[in-house]
Amino acid sequence: MNKAQKIQLTLLSTLLGVVFCFGQKKSKGDDLFFQYQYQQAINAYETQLREGTLTEQQFLNLADSYFETNNFEKASETYLDLYKKDTLMEGHHFNKMLQSFSKTTNKERKDAFLSTMSSSFSKELMENMEFNQQLLQNSAAEPALDYQIFNLSGNSPQTDFAPAFYKDQLLFTSGRLQQKGNRYEPGNEDYFNIYSASVQPDGEISGIAPFTEITSSKYHKATPYYSQGLKSIFYVLSNTQNGELSFDDQGKNALAIAKQSIGGSFQLLLKDLSISFYYPFYDEASGKLYFSANFEDGYGGTDIYYVYTNSGQVMSAPINLGPRINTPGNEIAPFIFEGSFYFASDIFYGLGGMDIYKSNMEDGGFSIPINLGTGINSPEDDFGLIMRNEGEGLLGYFASNRAGGKGKDDVYGFKLDEKPGLKTITFKGVVQKPYDASEIVDKAVVRLKSPSGALLAETYSDENGNYRLEIPWQNEVVLESTKDHYSTFSKEFTEADFEGAESKNFDIGLSLYEDLVEEKEGQVVVKLKKFFFGNSQTQLTPEIETELDKVVDFVKSFPSAQLRVETYTDSRGGSSTNFKLTQDRSDAIKRYLVQHGVPAANVLYSIGYGEDKILNNCTNGVFCLEMLHKQNQRSLIVVLNDNVLFD
Repeated sequence: MNKAQKIQLTLLSTLLGVVFCFGQKKSKGDDLFFQYQYQQAINAYETQLREGTLTEQQFLNLADSYFETNNFEKASETYLDLYKKDTLMEGHHFNKMLQSFSKTTNKERKDAFLSTMSSSFSKELMENMEFNQQLLQNSAAEPALDYQIFNLSGNSPQTDFAPAFYKDQLLFTSGRLQQKGNRYEPGNEDYFNIYSASVQPDGEISGIAPFTEITSSKYHKATPYYSQGLKSIFYVLSNTQNGELSFDDQGKNALAIAKQSIGGSFQLLLKDLSISFYYPFYDEASGKLYFSANFEDGYGGTDIYYVYTNSGQVMSAPINLGPRINTPGNEIAPFIFEGSFYFASDIFYGLGGMDIYKSNMEDGGFSIPINLGTGINSPEDDFGLIMRNEGEGLLGYFASNRAGGKGKDDVYGFKLDEKPGLKTITFKGVVQKPYDASEIVDKAVVRLKSPSGALLAETYSDENGNYRLEIPWQNEVVLESTKDHYSTFSKEFTEADFEGAESKNFDIGLSLYEDLVEEKEGQVVVKLKKFFFGNSQTQLTPEIETELDKVVDFVKSFPSAQLRVETYTDSRGGSSTNFKLTQDRSDAIKRYLVQHGVPAANVLYSIGYGEDKILNNCTNGVFCLEMLHKQNQRSLIVVLNDNVLFD
């Protein structure tokens, strides 16, 4: 069973095939197509093609039929023909076309198509694609996590999927044949039902039996999730009326979401005769009910949504998780574990059909979803992951139709020492002024580089100064940031800085040049509080050193700055003595700056001007108050290349 059938056949089996036959039939090919009899539909459509009676919609159905029967060469050619006509194809068909290219030798055609269509895809989709491609390439040569994956002995020759924890039991969905089952002949299965089994210490299951804590129905019941806080089961079921299937005015039946309190009441939460709902997941922490649905205004085939609830009672309209999670493909099976959002998607840049992804939940949003990599994911369909802490590690389950299974889809268990997923590094924080954290810096470029200088990732701080960068794991990285007329920030991080965590909250300080300089005496100088040497002294006091440390920081922030140290004194004392005194003071200042990290090449001059530049009338022989004499005692750090510093 392929990935598209996983969304509909896995949940609806061939129910929609029977349902659609109540609607309008255009041809034998259409009838077969809507009953998921894809090979027979191909034969019928190809006959119509030769007769010249195939419509564009039927040509698209033919492309989908090729895709569903794994004839990817013909699927890619047919999709491409339709694309050239610029007609019926939408996002989810583009996804199928790209998947077809990936499964053939047409990588160049796929790349060419992506370059042509990249402007039509969302920014988030392109970022997700580039990141995952880089991540999978970087991890190809690295050893995978030590997965202990096992096919459950209780799997049947039919479809088994959608595992869920229930107290000390495991629930799952199955189409296994029962003696008194309501047989669904087109799929050679019973209508889906929910089963329970005891979980053994090794993760295996035993004592499989139909789950009896939910309301009886002879049609589909599937994809359970147990909320311990609400003591309720959320699950999907066929829309019925008076015990029989109910249809919309187009002859379509769909799936609803229900909540069954254990030992209590039953409630239908989400129902629309034209919309199918899949894979409910209730988040105890937020009260949100997540699910998948095929609303027409989604991003692709099936998207993930949530509604706000009050103890499970729906209190809002469905809210789409947005383009960071949802794609032109199909997204299903949401699951939250320790701050990470897991789901399955058949987007074209995965390892095969449907892959499981993980996204970190941060500040009300989602990080780039990353492929869990080989082990959990295979070249086939992998979906419906759940896990919990067990002993010193993790116990989890998922469904897959990978080679070697017992049926159409099987439930697999796994044991693992740490959370699954390819390892990444995340930097996030706020870009702000270091001397005033209340002043944020927006539109600052933030980069991660390798120690050799290769660019690994780049972003810009948003209107609130926030930034976030995530890259495949590196042992060493350099974080850099700058903005025009702002300082340059650079800091190296090693593996030791990430010990025990893969995320670094790190605020970046960028200084605005104009905040650190001012104009004095017709020159641009580093902004300092005025300081004084002792009478006839050249020694630096702690107060002077505090101000000179600001110069050290200024040069670190603007390493291209060229400085001149100027020192002046008052008219008291001999002229030659004053010249020597101020020169010694300028030299002492330069010496301190160099000793504390300012390159000597940045301090072009240190000059003592003696009493040559008196600022007031306190010249030789004029009586002045001490405060007026002190106006002439000063040191300036002049920025010589101010006019070209940012050219």
